[in-house]
Amino acid sequence: MQLTGSEIVVECLKEQGVDTVFGYPGGTILNIYDALYKHPEIKHILTSHEQGASHAADGYARSTGKVGVCLATSGPGATNLVTGIATAYMDSIPMIAITCNVVLPALGKDSFQEVDIVGVTTPVTKHGFIVKDVRELAKTIRRAFHIARSGRPGPVIVDITKDVTAALCEYKPETPKAAEYINKYTDKDIDKAVELLKAAKKPFLYVGGGAIAADATDEVRKLADMIDAPVCDTLMGKGAFDGRSDRYTGMIGMHGTKASNLGVTECDLLIALGARFSDRVIGNAKKFCKGAKIIHFDIDAAEINKNIHSTVSVVGNLKDSLNDVLKRLSPVKHPEWMGRIASLKNEYPLNYDHNKLTFPYVMETIDKLTEGKAIITTDVGQHQMWAAQYYRYSEPRTFLSSGGLGTMGYGLGACIGAKMGNPDRIVINIAGDGCFRMNMNELATASRYNIPIIQVVNNNQVLGMVRQWQTLFYEKRYSQTVLEDKVDFCAVAKALGCEAILVTKKEEVEPAIKKAIELNAPVLINVMTGKDDSVFPMVPGGAPISEVFDEEDLKKKS
Repeated sequence: MQLTGSEIVVECLKEQGVDTVFGYPGGTILNIYDALYKHPEIKHILTSHEQGASHAADGYARSTGKVGVCLATSGPGATNLVTGIATAYMDSIPMIAITCNVVLPALGKDSFQEVDIVGVTTPVTKHGFIVKDVRELAKTIRRAFHIARSGRPGPVIVDITKDVTAALCEYKPETPKAAEYINKYTDKDIDKAVELLKAAKKPFLYVGGGAIAADATDEVRKLADMIDAPVCDTLMGKGAFDGRSDRYTGMIGMHGTKASNLGVTECDLLIALGARFSDRVIGNAKKFCKGAKIIHFDIDAAEINKNIHSTVSVVGNLKDSLNDVLKRLSPVKHPEWMGRIASLKNEYPLNYDHNKLTFPYVMETIDKLTEGKAIITTDVGQHQMWAAQYYRYSEPRTFLSSGGLGTMGYGLGACIGAKMGNPDRIVINIAGDGCFRMNMNELATASRYNIPIIQVVNNNQVLGMVRQWQTLFYEKRYSQTVLEDKVDFCAVAKALGCEAILVTKKEEVEPAIKKAIELNAPVLINVMTGKDDSVFPMVPGGAPISEVFDEEDLKKKS
């Protein structure tokens, strides 16, 4: 059948199973929006800003496992997507960004709102396409989806000239290709890994976001039981292992628990599962895990030996490789080692001041009232770390946060996207006041569509994490980190059509959260906390993770 390019775009989206897109219209993409008008089966969420659309598509993808889709017009519309695309790229999130450009004859002539968006985004996409011929359009969109979801997932951009969206072409429906990946590991690799696993006396599992992307959480849990090992996770790996399990030691790295950081330092075998040895995890690379052998399971060969040298590497889909390993193992017990880990957990629990209103208490209360079943999105900073430390994630795809890029302003858009993909789940965004200022306009999106999300703001009137570093390492020179002003977040939320609740006392926390859940509407909870509350434990930048310290250690030094 003969269809216009814009109709082909819509048919390809339907073909790929897309039910929700996020975007903002403009001149060059008008034909696609006109086609969407005739297809209400695809929900379009008009965000307040294109960056919000990209974060929403990201949050939809992280929470559902599907490919997220965002749309923008040429020029500034397209460039406003870049931060969201880079966020998705750093965290390996499958996303398609569809933009439209000026007509082909005007391309490359500095035309109005023209920009080479494929060139701009080349470093932060798995692939980029510009479609200049309508006959290539359907094939390109299908290929983009296949690339985004195959192997190590990631974002792909498809830029289409406006004349292509108007041109006619024959369209034939196709069944989408399944995601593909190449297992590069051999039986010899598996045998080497098994040999190390059997010989280990003090094994430790280190789980990253790749375990979630590979849908390998069951296999991770089976391996932990099989070899009787403790388990830590990265920020991206939250929910891959049950945060309520006795084996779980908490997050590893700069703000990881002492049990995880010291336990990993003492282990004789570290098993990295879909994790990339980020600098925020390993600290000083030369001193990381020096007494241990390392098995690195990852789908991306480029990650092997990039930051930390591995004794054995297994490159391929984690679900497949772990199943191959499990077939060759028999259950073992390490009572002394697990006893040592238990003693570390008992000696160094996470702790905070229980005598006042603090954000760790807020997160513990949210965990209690939702029974750990909510989807939590976050922005970036102290609140992000507290959300990772004090909420016990037991399921994959329930903690959505910008790990690699560290994008302030990510959370609210992601929260909207997650709720659209999971309408029956409680979805809560955790933000600091600094982050919330960046994209709080997306409350208008939530109210426009009556999307029942809960926005919790840790309002300490400072840029908390930066201030913490200024306190510890810059002799309390608080340069440009104080946010004390006349901004009333509750008034802003109400003006944007949302409910608002102010919390100034510890005893107000639980009633506020209960009310927000019961309202089943977009709600802001503005929590006033102390400006000098700090995230502990902590590892100084460039130090080995064995030098992790907490507030008690600081008091002993002073």
